[in-house]
Amino acid sequence: MNPSRLSAFRFRISMLMFLTFGVIVLALLLPRIAQPEAYHAFADQRTLFGIPNFWNVVSNGAFIPVGLAALWVMFRDPQPRFHAPFERWAYIVAFAGTLLVGLGSGYYHLHPDNRTLFWDRLPMTLVFMALLSAVIAERIHAKGGALLLMPFLLLGILSAEVWRRGELTGVGDLRFYLLVQFYPMLAIPLMMALFPASYTRTRDMAWLVLWYAAAKALEQWDAAVFRATGGCMSGHALKHVAAALAVGALVVMVARREPRTV
Repeated sequence: MNPSRLSAFRFRISMLMFLTFGVIVLALLLPRIAQPEAYHAFADQRTLFGIPNFWNVVSNGAFIPVGLAALWVMFRDPQPRFHAPFERWAYIVAFAGTLLVGLGSGYYHLHPDNRTLFWDRLPMTLVFMALLSAVIAERIHAKGGALLLMPFLLLGILSAEVWRRGELTGVGDLRFYLLVQFYPMLAIPLMMALFPASYTRTRDMAWLVLWYAAAKALEQWDAAVFRATGGCMSGHALKHVAAALAVGALVVMVARREPRTV
């Protein structure tokens, strides 16, 4: 790497590190964030066909076909879709995590409380951290991103477990979990803007970010959407569909892209 390119690379890494340390410091400076009990009071609590919170439960079924289709894409083609075989593992974990999200979130919504919420959040951390590892591998350093996969996954699992154990002792704190959830949504667009793509169609990742942002908005406006639809569908149920579509955009990207020649 020539000196000018090396200098530019170091500057971009510095910007990413600035974001990383800034987010961590912010999380540490914030006061403890307890899990609000009102979180479990979703707008649509109807029981249909003997299933409590019916639409919030069954809408998680959207994750199942997306996850299955994603894993099929990963294994169907004998020709490699990656520069190196180890790069595919981050996507395999992310797509397997998507299947587990459908199961864990469905289980939570049958009986929403802090105990079942752990099984909703745990698989989501696998998706967040695996995707972060994948983008690092594709944009910054292939082997480095692959080596970070396992530590990232352990951090994600730990964030959910720290929250769970805190709730058991009455001092639950969401800061670590929220860091794991939201940091990738800041770091991934930044890496896409700063570092060159090693595959075609990587701009399709923008659809993932947009659908995920829509999912978070629907989650926030759960009751408002329920009122706007005349009690037909709540924002939280639609959130599950939007989040599944976010992963679906990722599946399309991986299915159609090609490695760029270096």
